Amino acid sequence: MSEPKSFYIQCVKQYGEQIKAVQKKLRLLGFLRLLSFLACIAVVYQFWGRLPQLSIGLPVGLVLFLFLVIKYKNQRGLKQKLEKLLEINETELKVLDKKFDFLETGVQFSDPLHEFSHDIDLFGDRSFFQYANRTATAEGRTKLAGIFTANSHQDIRLKQQAIKELADMPEWRQEFTAIAALVKTELPNSVIQDCLQQHKPIVKGVIRKLPLLFSIGSIVLLILSSFDVVSSNMLMYWFIIGLIITGFFFKRISYLSNQLDAVQDSFRQFELLIGLIEKTSFKSELLKQQQGVLVNNSSSTSVIIKKFAKALDALEQRNNLFVSIAGNGFLLLDIYNAYKVEKWIFEHKNSVEKWFDVVSFYDAYNSLGNFAFNHPKYSFPTLSEFTGVIQAEDLGHPLIREQKLVSNTFDIDKGQFFVITGANMAGKSTFLRTVSLYIMMANTGLPVCATKSSYNPIKLITSMRTIDSLAEDASYFYAELKRLKYIVDRVHEDRYFIVLDEILKGTNSKDKEIGSKKFIQKLTSSKSTGIIATHDLSLCELAIDYSQVKNYFFEAFIEEGNLSFDYTLKQGKCENMNAYFLLQSMGII
Repeated sequence: MSEPKSFYIQCVKQYGEQIKAVQKKLRLLGFLRLLSFLACIAVVYQFWGRLPQLSIGLPVGLVLFLFLVIKYKNQRGLKQKLEKLLEINETELKVLDKKFDFLETGVQFSDPLHEFSHDIDLFGDRSFFQYANRTATAEGRTKLAGIFTANSHQDIRLKQQAIKELADMPEWRQEFTAIAALVKTELPNSVIQDCLQQHKPIVKGVIRKLPLLFSIGSIVLLILSSFDVVSSNMLMYWFIIGLIITGFFFKRISYLSNQLDAVQDSFRQFELLIGLIEKTSFKSELLKQQQGVLVNNSSSTSVIIKKFAKALDALEQRNNLFVSIAGNGFLLLDIYNAYKVEKWIFEHKNSVEKWFDVVSFYDAYNSLGNFAFNHPKYSFPTLSEFTGVIQAEDLGHPLIREQKLVSNTFDIDKGQFFVITGANMAGKSTFLRTVSLYIMMANTGLPVCATKSSYNPIKLITSMRTIDSLAEDASYFYAELKRLKYIVDRVHEDRYFIVLDEILKGTNSKDKEIGSKKFIQKLTSSKSTGIIATHDLSLCELAIDYSQVKNYFFEAFIEEGNLSFDYTLKQGKCENMNAYFLLQSMGII
């Protein structure tokens, strides 16, 4: 695997040079296009009235002009793609330096009632989602948020294999993202699926065969008219009949056309992305399973979608007045094109959701592969059914700059509960989020911020930030109690790692002490595993009566009027507190 920073720097240089080269081609093609247009005018001016020369010179000039227009359009598309690739690599260089505030926060996925997402800064400003997300589609973002919040420890090895494979494919991942980002879609996939599922056929029964029969009639009449077998009036009447028949369906076909007009860009995007997925040879089981949804057809999915895109383009030609009048008068073109679109919808509407889901899956897993690529020093946890839950060396928080990161060894067995004490700002809450992110990342299949670790998969549940609700007339303390009740109920259903931060803050000190002890005793008796951070040193006494309770602490140092921390997890309980010192040093007291 390439070193990330070197790879991105090389890509920035490469794409920058390619953009300059394309810009030169565009200037040249623009000049040649103008010359060819002027040449066509000159041919018409020079040979006007001289049919042989004009009939050769003008078509040649027009073909050359159209050729240059197409070349210019292709080069302009290439330039846009290269600019997107350049932007992708410039973004990664910023994120490697932990500058990611400009990326999407994912705040729309925040849920205070979720098992852990609100407590561990999974969404929002400076969140893990903001740091890791590189999805290019709205559905991909939703899929990625769902992966992070799934709290599932099933198939972790399959997830790891897929992420490792995509991590080794940076060019492919960037190609996918660039293609997805360049096509701006108007409607979410769910709306498109509803539109297809709820569509009621316009062209049905014998009407489906009418355009073919009418077209044959038009050809016959045109031939007969050219030999004066029938009068031109007969041809005119036939033409009017065609317009009347089409007019009968005009309103309904217009509604269909307007409905589907907004989905054209979406299908154009998915055709390109699905084509890229189909032609790639994947090795990991999970990626092959998803690819199989697309390639197990008699015809490739990208080809099927391309047919629909062409059918939509043909239907859109009704907006061309000449094509619409002539086509409908002689060929019933609107009815024919509407039937082609409806036939496609009838045959494939039940497959579209699966196809869209596959694209969303790859979009989301691209972000996971990108995360793994960006962190070559991180390690994939070794999964095992050992007596412990987590054994991690040099465990750290993934959002802290490497220069400031203080790592810790963390080793906790099944049924153990760690009581972590420490002064304000000593690192307790950060450590709780570090452990929580480790579990979330491990369950997702991501590499974790540790040099080495063993992991016995488990679900995560937390109570670190409780939100009261004026709307529900719920006090802070009552909201806390509801959260703790939620945790107790959940641990009876499955294995959970419990992370608590200073529980029962909404009551007096004595109540808090008694209640906290009873709650930890209950969790310990149920053989739950977890950690709690607290300022209440009396909780450390639980270690005397319960062998599975262990005391750890983070230390604060006050030397010569200065406060400092080493952010190192130590065994035992904290003896140094700093609230009075901070109040005094800030001039509050």
